[in-house]
Amino acid sequence: MNPVRLCDLADVENDSEVTGFAIDNRKVTRGNVFGAFKGAMFDGEDFIADAVRRGAVAVVAAPSAAVAGAAHLADPQPRRLFASMAAKFFAPFPETVVAVTGTNGKTSTVEMTRQIWRMLGHRSASIGTLGVTTSDDQVKTGLTTPDIVTFLNNMAGLKRMGIGHVAYEASSHGLDQYRAEGVRLAAVAFTNFSRDHLDYHATMDEYFEAKMRLFDEVAEPGAAAVVWTDDPRSDAVIDRARARGLKLMTVGRKGETIRLLDQVPTPLGQILQLDHDGQQYKVSLPLIGAYQSSNVMTAAALVLATGGAWRDVFSAMGRVAPVRGRLERAVISRHGAPVYVDYAHTPDALEAAIAALKPHVEGRLITVFGAGGDRDTGKRAPMGEVASRLSDVVIVTDDNPRTEDPAAIRAQVMAGAPGAIEVGGRRQAIAAALDMARQGDIILLAGKGHETVQIIGTQTLPFDDALVARECAA
Repeated sequence: MNPVRLCDLADVENDSEVTGFAIDNRKVTRGNVFGAFKGAMFDGEDFIADAVRRGAVAVVAAPSAAVAGAAHLADPQPRRLFASMAAKFFAPFPETVVAVTGTNGKTSTVEMTRQIWRMLGHRSASIGTLGVTTSDDQVKTGLTTPDIVTFLNNMAGLKRMGIGHVAYEASSHGLDQYRAEGVRLAAVAFTNFSRDHLDYHATMDEYFEAKMRLFDEVAEPGAAAVVWTDDPRSDAVIDRARARGLKLMTVGRKGETIRLLDQVPTPLGQILQLDHDGQQYKVSLPLIGAYQSSNVMTAAALVLATGGAWRDVFSAMGRVAPVRGRLERAVISRHGAPVYVDYAHTPDALEAAIAALKPHVEGRLITVFGAGGDRDTGKRAPMGEVASRLSDVVIVTDDNPRTEDPAAIRAQVMAGAPGAIEVGGRRQAIAAALDMARQGDIILLAGKGHETVQIIGTQTLPFDDALVARECAA
């Protein structure tokens, strides 16, 4: 394999050999290109000298950065230049790649897309909150959208494994920080939009604009754009897709590609009545939750956009499996009450999870949840309001308090949930819910979903809601 030169990756007269890319100065090795970016916690420019000492041949940074001993590749948007160069270095990538953005539903949608592709005979993978998932394995990355070096390295690795189809989650953070660039997209999708991440984005409009980078810049004209039509922001997304020259495909109750005519809950899922090309179809979806219809329909449209035949896609929709931590039934208590675990950590997501379980409740719905520390404080009381309005019993506990005072977080949640029960320790709260539940009741453990740790202060401790529920039930 011929060595890669710096001049092959950027418009510079420098033929230094490039051996890799790094955005953490501690991971720089000889021949690397170092990305020095200003972040929320650290300023990468503070570590330029150390990166050069470790062997960096070039530093991608803002024009004002001080660089000595290595080539300074200056750009007002250094993250974008770094991503462009890294994409050339790591290529080739899988032939068919799609990306999904939205506040809720991204994880389920990319994973269902992967499952449907697999059922159609394609070697496929999904990348997102659950990590990198293939038919054979799952590797955790710790972020919805991993850093650009990890993302591109993963993509190249999947190509080497013979995987030709990949669906990935495009988070607002990842899009804003150019962490999901450089891979040609066959299709993009929008699920929905509601409050989240206002600890990072100044306003809801800024949050929305970050997500729209997927449609405005990342997707090339001619790619398909799948839009869920039943969100207040859907029309704005459709306008952006048309302006970019994307091939529009819509799904939902107002959808033209796949229209949802009706949905009826069943003991173990729901029956969807759909319209496609003027013909009506009935799907028995083996998933609890009305909102799962949006996820599976968006996934189905992404597979159609990438060459799937409707007959095969329709058949596969009824065979998708539940996604870890998304209304996952963890255990049935000794008194016969099922316990569901869900990742819902916004007011809208919590409302959707509760609404999903309501048709199946004969007795009481008992909701256990908290709010994460060092994150958007404005959503805490609204989450409490949603839980207390829609649940029969609410237990407010700790989520991942991080460096905040757990009692102060609970107080902010309780302000929106008068009458709720406060139990500080999450294990104790889960135990209390199982102890009070009787046959006919349903317990919802919300907020952590698939997570297997709890962050308290600066400690990361083992904690899995599903596992703890099973231990308490036993």
